[in-house]
Amino acid sequence: MNKKVSIILSTYNEALEIIETINKIAKFIPDAEIILVDDNSTDGTLEKARSINNPNLICYSRKKRGLASAYLVGLINSTGDIVGWLDSNMSSVVKHYPQMINKLDEADIVVLSRYIEGSKDERNRFRVIVSYFLNKFSKLILRSKIHDISSGLHVMKREVLLSEIPIAFGHGEFFMEFLSRLEKKGHKIIEMPYTHPGDIEGNSKSFPNLYTFTRLGFFYILRLFRTIFKRQ
Repeated sequence: MNKKVSIILSTYNEALEIIETINKIAKFIPDAEIILVDDNSTDGTLEKARSINNPNLICYSRKKRGLASAYLVGLINSTGDIVGWLDSNMSSVVKHYPQMINKLDEADIVVLSRYIEGSKDERNRFRVIVSYFLNKFSKLILRSKIHDISSGLHVMKREVLLSEIPIAFGHGEFFMEFLSRLEKKGHKIIEMPYTHPGDIEGNSKSFPNLYTFTRLGFFYILRLFRTIFKRQ
């Protein structure tokens, strides 16, 4: 598929991984537009990104924080025919994106999935178990056929946005709502297996401690029911 690709990165204190992530995008998706939205990192993430000599890299700096709103900023400022999102500390999965992009010849959106044959999750056991059951519960409530509806790692055709714009507030739950709405409108969604890497620093931004993880899980559940009620 010979079309312009935009990849959105949202960052907050990703200095350990950001250079490798950007360089891998440039390697596996040559000429991709890379839009980085930094939420006031304090560890030099933005400075490291700006030090990279890549004319296709565009950086935005914000004072506020929030995964969903950062995604929307990137989406608004992207110019690609294909738009994707990648977790900034998961450079190991970039190698899958060329195949994902090629699969857009037969689909509207392609998502990396932890819950289909050939996939694996290398995070700590607690996170693996909780994520698995939260995803199963989400599928049941939303009556979805998507195996990993909470993944977030994706590429999509820009014209998908003509029928549905993500409601960008909250954390990763916004994408779950977005996928569910696309599915109900008949868009073709393909899942591809991948290995979810272990967290570089032990825990992700969503699991710095049990309290934060539980709090985010609570908002995921609230968003599920909000999605159902708005659909009716």
